[in-house]
Amino acid sequence: MQDEINEKVVALVVNNVKMGAAELRRALEKYLQDQKNKKPTADVQKHGKQSVAQLMKQNTGLSNIEITDGNIKDFERTARKYGIDFALKKDSSVHPPKYIVFFKARDVDVMTEAFKDYTKVNLKKSQVKQSVRAKLAKAVEMVKNMKQREKVRTKDRGQER
Repeated sequence: MQDEINEKVVALVVNNVKMGAAELRRALEKYLQDQKNKKPTADVQKHGKQSVAQLMKQNTGLSNIEITDGNIKDFERTARKYGIDFALKKDSSVHPPKYIVFFKARDVDVMTEAFKDYTKVNLKKSQVKQSVRAKLAKAVEMVKNMKQREKVRTKDRGQER
């Protein structure tokens, strides 16, 4: 956290009592030139989806899980939600192709939770919902098939006593 703050702070020191516009311009140009020549730090770690090589460079043990489903985008969304660093590898030698998900070994607990969420979402999507029109048609059909009782009407006109 402190490194991020230090990188965002700009320090410019010029040893002049009175500075004119030209001196300020030269000092800023020199500062910008130094910033352009500065090498980026390699300590910045990538997060989320990445290649297997990038994941291995982070010097953490890797674990993997096979996925046979082709809905990788749904899994990527779930992994991004849980903040998992992962890499996908497609195994095309098998029909249908399998996907191997590599992730950091320390993320095993998080990964199991992500897979539970992923499977829950997939099961929910796989359940076919009946449309409102189909439900209405079914209800109308049930009403037609119901046995309706017959109405018996009798009219009594002035019975004699």
